[in-house]
Amino acid sequence: MDRDGLSVDGVSKYFFELCAVDGVSLHLDAGEILGLIGPNGSGKTTLINVVTGAMPASAGRVIAAGTDITGWPAHRIARAGLARTFQRVRLFGGLGVLENVLVAALSVGAGRREAATRAGELLARFRLERWADVPATALPYGAERLVEIARALAMAPRFLFLDEPAAGLNEDEGEALLTELAVLPREMGLGMLIVDHDMRLIMRLCDRLHVLNYGRTIAEGRPDEVRQVPEVIEAYLGAPKEEAGADA
Repeated sequence: MDRDGLSVDGVSKYFFELCAVDGVSLHLDAGEILGLIGPNGSGKTTLINVVTGAMPASAGRVIAAGTDITGWPAHRIARAGLARTFQRVRLFGGLGVLENVLVAALSVGAGRREAATRAGELLARFRLERWADVPATALPYGAERLVEIARALAMAPRFLFLDEPAAGLNEDEGEALLTELAVLPREMGLGMLIVDHDMRLIMRLCDRLHVLNYGRTIAEGRPDEVRQVPEVIEAYLGAPKEEAGADA
């Protein structure tokens, strides 16, 4: 059994008769960036919700660092080392930026001094110090995205799930985010799974890709391999093979 990685083994999720995730298996290693991609409605966010305990699996198992966490509640999974962000930013609107990050550290058992240190370091890392006392509801959108990532990292995760972190960012903000994300797994010793529709970011950032369509896995492998798979081109990239390889 892998004592460092995260394994999703044959996970399915049904909503009554609708199968949103159909027997998906994937693996995420510490220090690795895995891209989870696919068309809208392919099951990406549902899979993240199941793995992180936001909703129960209908079938399958999730093993994190050698521990079967299948069916655990979300707060217990968070304490086991899984943290996430959301498609739509979900900051604590009644709290300031520093407080948002501080609360996340406290929620997984950090003492107040350790939590404060963690929060301060993360605000500095993402250049958010000037927003420290600003209410989360008053932030520009790009800053909201960074605060949500900082809040997830304050939980000191082994595995970090980012659901469309570049959504709504302009090109410069997206490039800055890519630079920050690229070094996180190595510097913090975590495995990172990222969902995003920005294919330039995904292709440049990820070590491997896992592609879903209609809730099923249709391809997995290195970005240069996956982009050549005909089913991926047809379902997601939407261009002939020659065109799909033109813009790296």
